[in-house]
Amino acid sequence: MFAVSSQPIKLTPTEYFAWEEQQLCRHEYINGEVYAMSGGTRNHSRIALKFGALLDNHLSDRSCEVFNSDCRVKIFETDDYTYPDVSVSCDRRDKTTTQYITYPCLIAEVLSDSTEAYDRGNKFVRYRQNPQLQDYVLVSSQEIAIDLYRKNENGRWEIINYRAGDIVELQSVNLSFPIEQVYRGIDFSEVSVEPTTPEQ
Repeated sequence: MFAVSSQPIKLTPTEYFAWEEQQLCRHEYINGEVYAMSGGTRNHSRIALKFGALLDNHLSDRSCEVFNSDCRVKIFETDDYTYPDVSVSCDRRDKTTTQYITYPCLIAEVLSDSTEAYDRGNKFVRYRQNPQLQDYVLVSSQEIAIDLYRKNENGRWEIINYRAGDIVELQSVNLSFPIEQVYRGIDFSEVSVEPTTPEQ
């Protein structure tokens, strides 16, 4: 999903939480400004659901928790908050907060034409500030394709491109699966027209 600026005035984090409780849609909070989260396509929704369910089933007997796009992620050592499509936390500290998590080990975004540049660029710059994050997963909604940004043993981020026929390996949650599992039943002939997203 993408964000559209909707509040020209600056808000404090406390004001943001109180303000958003009165709104009908979700808003990300970046540098004191809020951005309305627009809905995605049918494929975007179904792919995010399938990916989240795959993780949730895998982690059902562990203390890790899987969250959908209704859960905020607090950007590490800032007062910024985003709504990734899927996130996973195995950190006990995240069990003490009710409105957001701060220490995800995995974050996934389902891409679209309007969000891809932001998800690969400024959003990833914010996410990777977090020392707990190990896997940043970008899932295409246009084709069978997953790009995985993985933090290696030296703390450097490397990218692995998965395509049709590949086995995706998520080290953060010790999960391997055929990439087609996320795309089962998805019709890529779906036509959508999406508005553009502003630079953030």
